[in-house]
Amino acid sequence: MAARLASITGAEHTAMLGLGVYRPERVVTNDEVAGAIDSSDEWIRTRSGIRTRRFASPRETIISMSAAAARDAIEAAEIETGAIDCVIVATSTWLLLTPAAAPQIATELGLKNVAAFDISAGCAGFCHAVALASDLVKGGTAGHILVIGVERLTDTINPKDRGTAFLFADGAGAVVVGPAEEPGIGPTVWGSDGTQHHAIRQDKDWMQFFAEIEEQGLDAVRPYLAMEGTAVFRWAAHSLETVCRDAIDRAGLTPEDLDAMVPHQANGRIIDIMARVLKLPESCALANDIEETGNTSAASIPLAMEAMMRKGDAKPGGTALLIAFGAGLSYAAQCVTLPNWK
Repeated sequence: MAARLASITGAEHTAMLGLGVYRPERVVTNDEVAGAIDSSDEWIRTRSGIRTRRFASPRETIISMSAAAARDAIEAAEIETGAIDCVIVATSTWLLLTPAAAPQIATELGLKNVAAFDISAGCAGFCHAVALASDLVKGGTAGHILVIGVERLTDTINPKDRGTAFLFADGAGAVVVGPAEEPGIGPTVWGSDGTQHHAIRQDKDWMQFFAEIEEQGLDAVRPYLAMEGTAVFRWAAHSLETVCRDAIDRAGLTPEDLDAMVPHQANGRIIDIMARVLKLPESCALANDIEETGNTSAASIPLAMEAMMRKGDAKPGGTALLIAFGAGLSYAAQCVTLPNWK
């Protein structure tokens, strides 16, 4: 008779226990980016809702920004750093194929022998990572998990590209996911649509770039982030209402139960459309961090949560809908209890 494997179980309920963020010091206005794309402050604000964004300096790296956000999240969660036994990093801008950023971030935090890995789900990465962390804690695989969304998108965009140069920015946000007495992270509704892979992409692969270097030398043009804005807008406007409603329904809630909605900060017009079609009550606050922070991809939802609570638009313990979408195209949504923040 074959030996029987042991089984483990974890916490019945999970929650985001603490939140921390890092915003680069340099504030960049629309006027600063407009010249290279033959644009204007008014055009950028009308098209995207963005007034300013943050650009990281050379010393503000993926590692340093992540560690700074993580330290604040751990402090807000009121746990010891040593209680963290897994680190999940959502990013699209760690520019090494290997090794991942997460083990180095764990070491920077003084963590030893913890599981640490990166995931790539574009702008939906943070919501994906929260889902993974919640299930790992419930399954008993980990006790407390550090989830980080971090980007240096300024490393990947062409400053002369009218479709991306004004949109994207840098920053990091982190949460600690751990056991809770009551459900604090609802069921996740997620998925992908590979037919739209072209809508947000790296415009050439590395082998193509290497071949161009052999042929053209220094005239070869490096890969950049490319986006078909109209395709993304149409996809989001058409598809995301169902995802949001499914996440609310699976959490056993109605839109009237929401204290806040925190969508990925992709575009001010998309945010407004999502709020309108869901018919959110006036009491439901709507995150609009894109106005000051731009689109920070996987970092945008934790940054937006922090901005809402810092400004008093939402409070820890409130019920919020998180919804994100991005390259892939990938998407994810879940209802959560807003965490403590620092």
